[in-house]
Amino acid sequence: MGQMIWILFVLLTALQIASAIASPGDNNAYIHKKRQWDAPPPSDALTSPAKVITSIGSSGTAQILVDTRTPASGFIPSQSCSGHVTSVPILTGAIPQPTSLLPAVSVIASLNVAPSIAIKTMSRDIFADPIRTDAPPANIGRKQDHPVRRLGIAARGPIETNKFYGNFYLGNQTSPTFLHPYSVAWARGQGASGSWGLAISHIESKQRVYGPIKPATGAVSYFINPIGILSVCLSARELGSSTALTTESLTDLSVLVNLRPSAQAAPAVQFPLVQGLGFITAVYNGASPVLQTGVFYRSVTRIATDPKPRVTKYKLHLEDGTTWLVYAHHTRGVPLDLEVVNNGLAQARGPFYGIIQVAKDPGDGEGVYDRACGAYPVGVNLSGSVDGTRGAYTFSFNKAGLSGATLAMFALPHHQTGFDACTRGKMTGLKLQTTTKGIATAVLADAWTMVEPNLPVNIGFLPWSPQAGTVSAISEAAKRSIRNVAQQEVSQNILDQTDQNSMYFSGKALAKFASLILAIQKLLGDPGLAQAGLNQLKGAFARFSQNAQKYPLLYESGWGGVVSSATYQTGDSGVDFGNTLYNDHHFHWSSVGLGTARMLLNLSPYTLEPSADKADRGYFIYTAAVIGHLDPSWIPANKAYVDMLVRDIANPSTADPYFPAWRAFDWFHGHSWAHGLFDVLDGKDQESSSEDTMHTYALKMWGAVSGDRNLETRSNLMLALQARSLQAYYLYNSTNAVQPREFTPNKVAGILFENKIDHTTYFGANIEYIQGIHMLPLLPHTPLIRTPQFVWEEWETYFSGGRVDSVQGGWRGILMANLATVDPRGAYAFFSRPDFQSGWLDGGQSLTWLLSYSAVLLETGAWLDLGAK
Repeated sequence: MGQMIWILFVLLTALQIASAIASPGDNNAYIHKKRQWDAPPPSDALTSPAKVITSIGSSGTAQILVDTRTPASGFIPSQSCSGHVTSVPILTGAIPQPTSLLPAVSVIASLNVAPSIAIKTMSRDIFADPIRTDAPPANIGRKQDHPVRRLGIAARGPIETNKFYGNFYLGNQTSPTFLHPYSVAWARGQGASGSWGLAISHIESKQRVYGPIKPATGAVSYFINPIGILSVCLSARELGSSTALTTESLTDLSVLVNLRPSAQAAPAVQFPLVQGLGFITAVYNGASPVLQTGVFYRSVTRIATDPKPRVTKYKLHLEDGTTWLVYAHHTRGVPLDLEVVNNGLAQARGPFYGIIQVAKDPGDGEGVYDRACGAYPVGVNLSGSVDGTRGAYTFSFNKAGLSGATLAMFALPHHQTGFDACTRGKMTGLKLQTTTKGIATAVLADAWTMVEPNLPVNIGFLPWSPQAGTVSAISEAAKRSIRNVAQQEVSQNILDQTDQNSMYFSGKALAKFASLILAIQKLLGDPGLAQAGLNQLKGAFARFSQNAQKYPLLYESGWGGVVSSATYQTGDSGVDFGNTLYNDHHFHWSSVGLGTARMLLNLSPYTLEPSADKADRGYFIYTAAVIGHLDPSWIPANKAYVDMLVRDIANPSTADPYFPAWRAFDWFHGHSWAHGLFDVLDGKDQESSSEDTMHTYALKMWGAVSGDRNLETRSNLMLALQARSLQAYYLYNSTNAVQPREFTPNKVAGILFENKIDHTTYFGANIEYIQGIHMLPLLPHTPLIRTPQFVWEEWETYFSGGRVDSVQGGWRGILMANLATVDPRGAYAFFSRPDFQSGWLDGGQSLTWLLSYSAVLLETGAWLDLGAK
């Protein structure tokens, strides 16, 4: 009875205090404003005592604040366009007609025989071995510095440039880091809390802000989450205006953040951060803990019964109605004893040795947190294996803290659907909303294993459909018609078209001719003409492998990677789509891509951050794969150059001393991030999902032709994972239940950030831009990612009934190429029409490839008949 009375007293007191406070779930509480933090209150206001009622009951000791304060509501970021690139991602210049037709030439033997190359045996763990460990080729220039300094990083490269924690070493180091479901940010003395510690935030779906409704679909144009809500700040008395933030142990999946009283001092508190954390953990080694809040305390209760030996538990009730749990495991000295000073400050009564963990309780999570407290991850080991068409990858979490305790980690929706039976059995009922990845579920396990049962091992260079597999048959009549187009196209000046002032556009032109020559050889069966084109393509590629282009590549050891020299030469960080600052390397080096542009239209009440979904590495790797496929004798002299590009974006191993592991691809999210070394309040982003998968397809095909079985199998696993992930987060069919129902009628994400999704592009708001950027390029793996059902739904939403006829320029060709997945008859009729205009093609598209692709799928009959549908 006494315990019940005590609980009622605490609750009634808290309710009385809260009665005049507005709900923070009201979207009107969040205002759009430019990047600025509220000025902190005067220091005496932060530390001056407030009236506190202390109530001791059988369940614990509650310290209840008498005075009320309105919680800080956060803000919706509005950034400048700093770092944006200004080019539209398609080649729009007129392509001169050839003055003469390229004659067929004698065929080299390799076009008629199976390739004979050394095969690298697949490893038991496909992530264990580096691609190679030698230095980049000697003709690649060297730089020991980089335009972006390594803020707070003591070690030399290679250092990750595109990972979730990048904001800790960019800008003023205060932009949020999104861990899903939590986000953290260095408060740096700013905002309502005035803390110098690490601020923790979690956003509920009711706190989202939605953009205007689009009349065509009834969908909102964007959704975004407020930032700057400092729910709990973990700090120390030793931290103040001289505090320095440093990072160490920077890996592809984890980082250690240090807060030091001064740049030269030892850390007062350390934060090991891994995506999916169940707790935010702070490690103290004698500093005096301070727990602050910008949302303000209603009550702070020390729970009477410790959940585990040497673990003290507190419950924080905040003015926004949320409940946060605090667990303190002391390794020596005394337990954590918090004194509530005022609405925003609770501090330890002395030094503390051990860890303090913070987690949000949605109302049903306390039991899970009690079981998992005391243990925390400090890193992740990624391993994987492939057996036939079945692939699996495992996160083995490196653990510290209490021995015997099992980790609580949050899994995203695509993890949950991919779990093996063992991992699935360790899921709990504890769920928290994430910012842009649906609802995360807590898993009590020290390792997760995810399975992809249907690897795309049968997707090769030729067109493929889910129903018929790889197909190559074209009617003789269609061959004759397409060959006339091919003769004209292959006679264009390949050297001139590929000599661009951008690695992206150069790569795009190379890939156009690669797909053209592939179609001539493998689909049209004209080896003499294919050989003539291949000879010219090799010459065009040699300009780049010899590093003789306008902006040569160089290896910079500041961060550790291969970049365009454009920014070094011009001083412009946006030139060549931000390549020098590591934007879009997975697009640039792989096959086909999208460029970012400054927004010219007022599409949202905020402007978009710098990103650049470029694919020049994708272009180059794909082109190299096609050349190597047609002429394996070409590979040995060019392998080091192409492998260098592969290592820059997809190095699987820390044993490579020149490149960080997995610069672009995020194995936690199941897709890549395009965003390089730019400070952004809304986190990393990526625009084009299709170009992301293109880079993976290019890696797969280079692995196949170069004999690297590990690269090929890893890429098969990545493609299967991307299909699962993108269909949850980027591409929305009518059954999508992950993203907000207010947004999914848009059918595609537009630009996906860690904190928002905006149905737009960086270069314009035309619907063909927004949808089309998730279509290009058309390659054999396309129907794996963009399923026939999805393509049909999207087509019916935006382009059916003749609406596509109003689309101008190269985007029309992109839309019609996409149509081939479900209506190859319609696509072939468009590309073969007598009045076809070359302006309907993106300059990076081959009409021969598009005609051949459509004709092959038409022959199979295994496609969705839109008319019948």
